[in-house]
Amino acid sequence: MANLKEIRNRITSIGSTMQITSAMKMVSAAKLKKAQDAIIQMRPYSNKLTELLQNLSATLDAEDGGAFTQQKEVNKVLIVAITSNRGLCGGFNSAIIKHVKMLSETKYAGKDVSVLTIGKKGHDILAKTSKIYDNQSELYDDLNFDNAALIAENLMEVFLKGSFDKIELVYNRFKNAATQIVTEEQFLPILPPEKVGNTSVDYIFEPSKKEIVLGIIPKSLKTQLYKAIRDSFAAEHGARMTAMHKATDNAKDLRNELLLQYNKARQAAITNEILEIVGGAEALKG
Repeated sequence: MANLKEIRNRITSIGSTMQITSAMKMVSAAKLKKAQDAIIQMRPYSNKLTELLQNLSATLDAEDGGAFTQQKEVNKVLIVAITSNRGLCGGFNSAIIKHVKMLSETKYAGKDVSVLTIGKKGHDILAKTSKIYDNQSELYDDLNFDNAALIAENLMEVFLKGSFDKIELVYNRFKNAATQIVTEEQFLPILPPEKVGNTSVDYIFEPSKKEIVLGIIPKSLKTQLYKAIRDSFAAEHGARMTAMHKATDNAKDLRNELLLQYNKARQAAITNEILEIVGGAEALKG
């Protein structure tokens, strides 16, 4: 059994750790509220814009922007892996890293797979095992639509040049503070609409279909990427808040165990001292 001083030092150390994890939980909870509001407000707009683009894509000609909808034979794939710049958020980053590796080894086995990383944690691990096309982790230093749009423009440019036949996004979709869903989402080429019965949408274009579509495609793709990053950002704070909550609870349990152990050791030491005093007194009597 450890001596009293060692146990006391461990109790003090765990108490300090509890203060840190509790503070980090509160900080993440505050940031989560803001990030959650942003993604909840953005989702309906993004989903409707994507739906509109998919409905239009079935009638696009090549000169009208059909290059973004052409389904090619997939040989070169770019996976955009969205993680975080900081850790201490449970399995948030490892889930994305594992999914990217799984895609490379199964779905795209034998293909030329490259990875664009957004987030230092993902980049540090994937750089050791995967072919890195680019790293845009500095985006989190100033996360806004304009900066995300620059990345989307680059992705559209390399797709049109034929550098990649398919581009996919892999990120954690925010569901609630305790749940993040690993999501695999096709970015380019644009997927055709899902057919439900015989329903079809007929649009009236003004001024012209070409002009409208060429404006919608870039905006829709930029919004899709920004939504994915925002989703991941909210999910990160949810995962960190949950992880810090569990860490605080575990530290509290460990501290209670050590307090019990400390009290037992202290009582044993007191009992030994009493026995020595009584033994000494009996020896003097004898």
